[in-house]
Amino acid sequence: MDRNQATGLILFAAVILIYSIFFAESQPVTEEIEPVQTEVTESSPTDEVTAVQESELSQSDSLDNDRIEKYGALATITLGEEKLSTLENDKIKVSISSRGGEIKEVILKEYLSLNEEPLDLISEGRSEMVFTAMTSKGEIELNDLNLSPSLSTRETEDGDAQILTLEGATESGSVSIVYTLLPGKYELQKQFNSSSSQGLFTENSIKLSWSDEIKAHERDLAESRRKTQINYYTSSGDYDNLGVSDDTERDAPEESLKWVGFSQRFFTAGIIADGSFSKASFTQSTPVQDSSTVRIMEAEIEIPLENGAYALNYYFGPDSYNGLKKVTEGFENNVDMGYFFVSWVNKYIIVNLFAFLEKYFNNYGIIIVLIVLIIKLALSPLTYKSYIGMAKMRVIKPEIDELKEQYGDDQTKMQQEQMKLFSKLGVSPISGCLPLLLQMPFLFAMFFFFPNAIELRGESFLWADDLSTYDTFINLPFTIPFYGSHVSLFTLLMTVSQIAYTHFNNQLTTAAGPMKNIGYIMPVMFMFVLNSYPAGLSFYYFVSNMVTFGQQAAIKLAVDDTKIRQKVEESKIKNANKKKSKFQQRLEDAMKAAEANKKK
Repeated sequence: MDRNQATGLILFAAVILIYSIFFAESQPVTEEIEPVQTEVTESSPTDEVTAVQESELSQSDSLDNDRIEKYGALATITLGEEKLSTLENDKIKVSISSRGGEIKEVILKEYLSLNEEPLDLISEGRSEMVFTAMTSKGEIELNDLNLSPSLSTRETEDGDAQILTLEGATESGSVSIVYTLLPGKYELQKQFNSSSSQGLFTENSIKLSWSDEIKAHERDLAESRRKTQINYYTSSGDYDNLGVSDDTERDAPEESLKWVGFSQRFFTAGIIADGSFSKASFTQSTPVQDSSTVRIMEAEIEIPLENGAYALNYYFGPDSYNGLKKVTEGFENNVDMGYFFVSWVNKYIIVNLFAFLEKYFNNYGIIIVLIVLIIKLALSPLTYKSYIGMAKMRVIKPEIDELKEQYGDDQTKMQQEQMKLFSKLGVSPISGCLPLLLQMPFLFAMFFFFPNAIELRGESFLWADDLSTYDTFINLPFTIPFYGSHVSLFTLLMTVSQIAYTHFNNQLTTAAGPMKNIGYIMPVMFMFVLNSYPAGLSFYYFVSNMVTFGQQAAIKLAVDDTKIRQKVEESKIKNANKKKSKFQQRLEDAMKAAEANKKK
């Protein structure tokens, strides 16, 4: 552009400016821009740049119209670039997007993943929480709202709480989300509020669509899938879950819910209502071919709005039974403590005993040994009674053999005479078994405790790198059905110790034939079952067998069979004229009736 062209353009613009100020009527600015652009295009070599600017402006106008049509009064707070904010304490680190306040990532700082990196319980690309609401324009995703973030702190007794406030305002109302992370907690508090004279939302609820591809954090994928499930707790206090089948499963509880948990083997991501969730539905599936994903979980949750607001808590943390009990009612159910007849042992004894020993010992192998010793010491009276009962049966074996020779062909008569003999000698055939049965809940409780004890995760002992999974002593070049492709040394030791104990125990009892051989078959069966179970469990059973073996040997040295025989003879004299008890009489009558029916 030369001097003359520039001078002419300036004079032309000045004339238009003077005219618009003093003579022209008020008109939209866009009508005045057009002639200027036309002149620039005709007299300037920059026409291509100007055309692009005009095109972009036009597209922007069209996009704004689309936004207004879709979001209505909320359209003005959907613009802008996404920003990430971080809340962090000594337990977790949470990344939150300005887009609807969506939680993008949660890092558990005290735990490591398979790759020895900080464990990401929630990660972008795998987990998504989409909130939707109904407006006068239709259903919209609140994740599209771009809110302005600001960080602050609040002093508490335990330290400073971190607060993230996300706000967005329109001419007709505002939306705000406040996250609060307390020090030393795995819980994240959320408060949502919308204010408007006319109401931004047309329904009294917000829907949450939560999906998560659970990432594999443990070495044993099969065990992880068995222990990964969707758990939920109803407002009336009932706990339930979606089963652990590999097939796709769905559930839609009819009752309102207090909380929902995506529970893995050792960790849980949960959403807890301030009051209750009015509706929910769940879907769970297993990508069998994908070893990096444990399960795929989906939840549709309806959150009630009260005056345009709601509050809830998130839990992102470990499945520690005592820790989960403090979160909310029933939340400890995310840890499987076993069936009702053994769960009481874990809940009230083992968990608390384990927590007590952790205060004084940091070697978990030593803790397991101490737990065995404490339990065996507490149950030693039962062990002693069991031994005495078996010893009595052993010393009266000659009398039992005589009855077998005399009534061997008549089993009913044989049983009747045996009952008379037991009554006369003061011996109970179940006196040796009953104390053992009373110890069974402790034996089976460990079968649930150790596979779910996060305290053992990553803890090494002797040759085991991780007591929460199997110890690999030998890797096999092939797979043995029902056994696996590895050899667990702790399981082998447990098996050998059980066989040795069975052999020793058989010397103390009158068992014979098939019953005597079952004791040798069971340890071999358990060897196949426990080979892929946590090393901590096999080590517990091994130590338990050795301590029981020692107890039996010590009692054998202290108890003389001659003295037991004397007591039996004393009971024989004492019970010579003793009348039958009502139970004995009923049992004898039942035997006689059975014999009569057999003859008929």
